[in-house]
Amino acid sequence: MRVIAFGGGGVALPAIVLADLAVLQAFLATATRSIEAAGGQTGLGDLVFLEQFQLMRVVLWRIVGLMLTATVVLLVLGLDRFAPNMLLGIDGMAFDLITVSGKFWSAFIAALVLLILVGAERNRGKVRLFAALGEFARRWYWLGGAVVVLGIAYLGLGLVQGFVRSAIWNFWQTSAASQFIKNLIYFVFIFGFAMLRLWMTLLILTYGLKQSYVHDD
Repeated sequence: MRVIAFGGGGVALPAIVLADLAVLQAFLATATRSIEAAGGQTGLGDLVFLEQFQLMRVVLWRIVGLMLTATVVLLVLGLDRFAPNMLLGIDGMAFDLITVSGKFWSAFIAALVLLILVGAERNRGKVRLFAALGEFARRWYWLGGAVVVLGIAYLGLGLVQGFVRSAIWNFWQTSAASQFIKNLIYFVFIFGFAMLRLWMTLLILTYGLKQSYVHDD
């Protein structure tokens, strides 16, 4: 869907929506495993696919509303350079963004989505954006620290990913391999780093969330 969206045209917007839904669906699956790996318990993994899809669909529009609001605020403040990055918060949770501000914004969005999921489990599936924002403010020390660490981790992973991307580009230009092999390597590169980024995201945020509960208790 991201490849289709980059092609532009009338299908770009639906493709972006579907791509963000896929990222959130993957985020939910990874969050479930990460919480369990940290010694926690969650029933999110017990949801059937349709229930997961409905949950993430609601989460998507809440987060999109937040991203649009942040974009408008920055435009009003005259920060046109940073405003477009606000629309890529979900995308940056799985894929490398160019800007530094975009990386840290995606780290914050990821923390917020995690809090929304935890809150939804406690409140019978109800998605509460403002409650998640309040929870983040209440746990700002550990979760805010986790967001900063995650943003720095995004920067480091971006450097590695950039190096690998350059190597693949050179391979595409010089190799006599078939187009199928080249495409296969490209998609393995995309989804391999997306999986790595999601796991890194959830492990860091889950640790921060767990510590906030421990010290709050």
